[in-house]
Amino acid sequence: MKRFQFGLDTVLQYKRQVLDGAQNEYAEAIQRVRQQERRLREAEARHRSLNQQFRRAEAEGITIADAMGYEMGLRMLEGEIQREESRLHQLQTEAEERRKRMIAARQDTSSLENCGKKSWRAMRKNSRGRKNCGSTNWWPILVRWKPACSDFQH
Repeated sequence: MKRFQFGLDTVLQYKRQVLDGAQNEYAEAIQRVRQQERRLREAEARHRSLNQQFRRAEAEGITIADAMGYEMGLRMLEGEIQREESRLHQLQTEAEERRKRMIAARQDTSSLENCGKKSWRAMRKNSRGRKNCGSTNWWPILVRWKPACSDFQH
């Protein structure tokens, strides 16, 4: 019984699709990290602004109730900052995992591309070394195999 074999170009095409998916997932994860960093900076800016208002009002003299209101607002913003930092840490961890997956997919794809290049070189070397230079026995193999570069024409 004949053994089933995958064509190198089919496997390479699949690995490229996996790589494209991994790159897209990583890009989306990085985008979420950047958005979360922006949210954190905005929360910190609101905290600084409220703290400056509180210090100015305190220097001018404010009531105890107003001071407690400022302090409560500052505590709320500090809690928000902590939540935003926690979410940022989660997103950074997720982005790092996606980056590792993307690197693994890139390594798989490049190893297949290198394998294809080696087999291409081996076929060319074998076809040149034959005594009968007019032989075209290698041509069907060459037509079925497609190299990684897109400028190849048969």
